[in-house]
Amino acid sequence: MIRRAQVAGQFYPASSSALIRQVEQLVDQKEKKEDALGLVSPHAGYIYSGGVAGACFSKVELSKTVIILGPNHTGVGRPFSIMVSGAWQMPLGNVEIDATIAKKILAESKYLQDDIEAHKYEHSIEVQLPFLQFFAPEVKIVPIIVAGADFTTYNEIGEAIAKVLNETDKDCLIVASSDMSHYERQQKAKVNDNLAIEAILKLDGEELLKRIEKFNITMCGYGPVVCMLSATKELGAESARLIKYQTSGDTSGDYSSVVGYAGIVVQ
Repeated sequence: MIRRAQVAGQFYPASSSALIRQVEQLVDQKEKKEDALGLVSPHAGYIYSGGVAGACFSKVELSKTVIILGPNHTGVGRPFSIMVSGAWQMPLGNVEIDATIAKKILAESKYLQDDIEAHKYEHSIEVQLPFLQFFAPEVKIVPIIVAGADFTTYNEIGEAIAKVLNETDKDCLIVASSDMSHYERQQKAKVNDNLAIEAILKLDGEELLKRIEKFNITMCGYGPVVCMLSATKELGAESARLIKYQTSGDTSGDYSSVVGYAGIVVQ
């Protein structure tokens, strides 16, 4: 199964040469690479969030396989969907799915289902791929889409991922694709995003969900982040740090209704 790019020419350039030029402007190729277990990376158009994503991917040593968890913006497909075979067609070439790891994760989790429909039109995973391809052209992925749920569900998925990686001794970076506050005034967005970021930096997925509900934080990818935190903690994560934060207002100059973007590395 070939999953075709849906937002090429919208969120990022459709031509390979233009895409490489833009990614080169968004990353720092001289940045010292560090080992990492997880990332939080945004998924808006590159003009708005590409600098945050680029800063994150510039800092980490990429593994041969990257597990990417994204939210479901479309409402299409199964609520907890994993693709276990095929490839994603991108301007920089196809990105193959690591079928071995994907199938093991599917078998380990009672919530995940093999489903292409949730992935067909969803952009949250797709926009991460050009950064991966730029730094690791032969990279393989395990794409997972998660819908709204409770901590128990997210934690189970995260622990299933960790169990497979521990049992196979597989080195995989786990990326949670998420934007932060949506369409809030700049000041409110920063306050709410800081509350969410604090919980993430403490590696506390359960606290993140509590704050999302208590303060009505309009963060779209909290589910992927909680799954990632649960997985990386099982894999031995001890710390996290904020690499970069900005809002769409920093690009557009309109601070009356912004979207926030945070780049976080978990080690």
